[in-house]
Amino acid sequence: MKKNKQVSVETDLALISARDQEKAEENDRFRSFISAQHPDIDSLVWEISTEVESEVDCTHCGNCCRSLMVTVEPEEVSVIAAREGCSEAAIKEKYFEESAGGTIIISRIPCHFLTGNSCTIYEDRFQTCRDFPYLHKEGFSRRLPFLLMHYGSCPIIYNVIERLKTATQFTLTSVP
Repeated sequence: MKKNKQVSVETDLALISARDQEKAEENDRFRSFISAQHPDIDSLVWEISTEVESEVDCTHCGNCCRSLMVTVEPEEVSVIAAREGCSEAAIKEKYFEESAGGTIIISRIPCHFLTGNSCTIYEDRFQTCRDFPYLHKEGFSRRLPFLLMHYGSCPIIYNVIERLKTATQFTLTSVP
């Protein structure tokens, strides 16, 4: 696999969204291509995502906060309750829903805690939010379908995928 030269990042959400539609077939083929790649793809993804994340300021975008369903751990509800000076029950009622199985999620999209493009609880944001877009986790090729769902809405995912195509020398003829 070849090393990427430094390329500028694309952060224009309208352009990224338009390219999502234009590149749907290409991205589907890329998914097939990656699933057949050498197991070291995770380390390459980590390297590329570290570069891209250093160039994209998530706090200026906030698009994930406008479109993702966020799961929350019970201890995170406690942190928000303490922060707001309310009981956990009051906080749950105001901001969260809980499934019969006990999964807690933010009760609306966009997130209650988004103001403009900024998270009002950034220092105490939920682990799901801290981890998104999950590019530093193992099993990139297994998670690629999920990541491609956000290709048109997350500048980090978009730029990592595009740089990864270059680094792996992917072309539309790379897979049948």
